[in-house]
Amino acid sequence: MKISFVIPCYRSEKTIGNVVDEIKTTMASIGHEFEIILVNDCSPDNTFSVIRQLATDNDNVTGLDLAKNFGQHCALMAGMRESSGDVVVCLDDDGQTPADEVGKLLDKLEEGYDVCYASYGKKQHSGFRNFGSKVNELMTRIMLGKPKELYISSYFAAKRFVVDDMLRYEQSYAYVIGLVLRATKNIANVEVKHRARTEGTSGYTLKKLFSLWFNGFTAFSIKPLRIATAVGVFCASTGFLYGIYTIIKKFVLASDVQAGFSALMSVLVFIGGMIMLMLGLIGEYLGRIYICMNNSPQYVIREKVGQNK
Repeated sequence: MKISFVIPCYRSEKTIGNVVDEIKTTMASIGHEFEIILVNDCSPDNTFSVIRQLATDNDNVTGLDLAKNFGQHCALMAGMRESSGDVVVCLDDDGQTPADEVGKLLDKLEEGYDVCYASYGKKQHSGFRNFGSKVNELMTRIMLGKPKELYISSYFAAKRFVVDDMLRYEQSYAYVIGLVLRATKNIANVEVKHRARTEGTSGYTLKKLFSLWFNGFTAFSIKPLRIATAVGVFCASTGFLYGIYTIIKKFVLASDVQAGFSALMSVLVFIGGMIMLMLGLIGEYLGRIYICMNNSPQYVIREKVGQNK
C-alpha cells in the first residue's frame, strides 16, 4: 500500500523540514511505500526554497509553488491531484499534528472506515483558533449534516476512492470538509496528541476564518436560503398577527391605539435590515455562480519540483 502525504505550506521555512524528517522516520518503521507532496501557498518567506531543497534531496518529495495565496483548502486540492497513493494523509506544516502517530489513522482505515480524522484531548492552539474551531464545528453540523459525535480536524487520512470523488469538484470555492461529507459518512475518529507550536503563529486571521465558513455553507448547502425563507415567513406572520391584534384592540376592545414613532421606526429598521440581509445572501450565491461560470481557477501552479515534474 502506498501512502501520499499532502501538506499545504505557509510561513513554514523553519518547520517543514522537521515534518518531512518525522514522516520519513515513521514510514521507515511502518514499512509502507510513501510520497510527500508539499504545496507552497505563495508564502512570503523562503518556504519554497526549503521545499525545492527537500525535493532535490529526497526522491519521493514533490513540491508545488502556487502563483498566489489560494487558501489551505485549495492547496490541499492541488496536492491531492498530484498524489498517487492508495491512501492520502493530510496534515499541517508546523509540526503540531504528530506525523509519528499516522499509524493510528491507517489502522482505522484497515478496520473498514473510508476516512479517519485525528481528534485531540487538548488542543495547543490559541484561544482565537479554538473559538474558530468551535464555530466551524457548529457550522458543519448545522449546514452540512456532520454527525455531532464526529470531530473534524486538519489531520486526516482518506482512501483513494474518496479522494477521487473529491477531485471531481473543480470550482473555485473548495471546502475539503464538505467534499468529504459529500462522498461518505463512514468516518471514524482516533485520538492523537496535539503539540504546541514551536515557531511562528497561525496564518488564520478572522477574515480568513470567516471566508472559510462562508465557503462551507454557500458551496455545499442551501440551508441558508431555507433559513432566509423561514425568517421571511416568520416576519410576515408576525406583522399580520400584530395587524389583527391592532384591529381587535381598536374596534372590539374600544382601546385608544397610539402609533408610537419609536416602535414604528424599530419595526421598519428591523424589517429593512432583514430584507437587505436576505438579498445579500442571495447575491452571494449568484456571485459565486457567476464566478464559477467564468471558470475561475481553483489554483494556479507556478512551478513544480521533485519526482513527477
